[in-house]
Amino acid sequence: MKHYLMAGLGGVVAGALVTTQIAGPLIAQEAESNASIYEQLELFGNVFERVRSDYVEAPDEKKLIEAAINGMLTSLDPHSGFLSANDYEDMQTQTRGSFGGLGIEVSQEDGIVKVVSPIDDTPASEAGVQPGDFITHVNGESLMGLTLDEAVDKMRGPVGSEITVTILRQDTPEPFDLTMTRDTIKLTVVKTRIEGHSVVLRVSTFNDETYDTLESELNKAVEEAGGIDKVTGFVLDLRNNPGGLLNQAISVSDAFLDAGEIVSTRGRKPEESERWNAEAGDMAQGKPMVVLINGGSASASEIVTGALQDHRRAIVVGEKSFGKGSVQTVMPVTSDSAIRLTTARYYTPSGRSIQSLGINPDIIVAQPRPDPAATEEENEPLSRSNFSRSEADLRGALNNDSISEEERKQIEEEAAQVEATAKLREEDYQLAYAVDILKGLSAVNFHAGDVARSDTPAVTGEGSGAAEDNEGAATE
Repeated sequence: MKHYLMAGLGGVVAGALVTTQIAGPLIAQEAESNASIYEQLELFGNVFERVRSDYVEAPDEKKLIEAAINGMLTSLDPHSGFLSANDYEDMQTQTRGSFGGLGIEVSQEDGIVKVVSPIDDTPASEAGVQPGDFITHVNGESLMGLTLDEAVDKMRGPVGSEITVTILRQDTPEPFDLTMTRDTIKLTVVKTRIEGHSVVLRVSTFNDETYDTLESELNKAVEEAGGIDKVTGFVLDLRNNPGGLLNQAISVSDAFLDAGEIVSTRGRKPEESERWNAEAGDMAQGKPMVVLINGGSASASEIVTGALQDHRRAIVVGEKSFGKGSVQTVMPVTSDSAIRLTTARYYTPSGRSIQSLGINPDIIVAQPRPDPAATEEENEPLSRSNFSRSEADLRGALNNDSISEEERKQIEEEAAQVEATAKLREEDYQLAYAVDILKGLSAVNFHAGDVARSDTPAVTGEGSGAAEDNEGAATE
């Protein structure tokens, strides 16, 4: 760091010697600005000394300085902040895929803790926490007036201990409590399942393992389905995926694109702008794709969705995404602490920023919410008897002897698959809708590249970088 600082100063001094006579007013203006900054720093020092000497109790000086730094950063935007030694270690652990807590990604809105998304198969998701929920109390104690880090600290505790959080949910008349047991959160970054002849790829986060796991799980699922020729298409499920590492979002996007821009970032200085392009090779081999998103899909999830949507590589289904279109870079400042600073905005291939806007699906499909007032008995049918009527149900109906036994078996298998998808609607309506879309595209023999998007700009050049697209929200 010292080496770079010295090289920079050398360049500044050399430039000043050449331009002194023609840039005098500019130098005077810069000197005046520097003087003002030093006055403000002196003001900070005076206040710090006054607190040290006169506060009712002797303060922790290290905590005072860290709080001042964090206050400066959080005043910029909700995603910038100071990472103390513990927070920095937690962040590094999370990107590796295992940590302790409830499994909730949270941010802060108007001083209230807001759930960005629950993480799959965690105490939070099992208890029914939903994206957009507000957490107002922890064990009966209000979180109002606390910083996000302080609120998250209230939710932390030993693995195995119980915690009760009070939830305020839209369309719910009054707050309600959810009790959870803290657990070690082991992230399963990619899970696959086969629905009919569709491969469902559930990606829950973007950490160091995401791309490699996606490639491995996709290949296994294709093999299980009987080969790529037997697959009608792929569902990329990014619902409640709060984001993660930028390089992983780029790699996952590239996995399904043969060419074209994936994403670009624009920082404060034009020369810091970067662009990433896809390389040849489509992991899905041109098969139709559907991307599922909802209000818990944020950040890196939106990068992937935006790239596939702009190139018309996938149909986007679900509900509008979270709308985080900024990139944070984690910069170590000591051996054990760092700052998380918003350094750029990102743009989808068509040049749109989704900051605070989110990505609108091509087809809006809301997930039906269960009626909490309805009992299990009320949802049960009153009779198990079959009251359907068809030709086959009539006594003495003629048999169909014009088809072979093999053809009959195939018809029965296809009917069973349709019934399975219909049953899936009760479990996951959005996923069932996505599978139905893939069936329809397969029926018309759709292949990636059949439709080109005219408003996607042609891009040349390559980008690189080590920025991290962390949600900037805390994970508890």
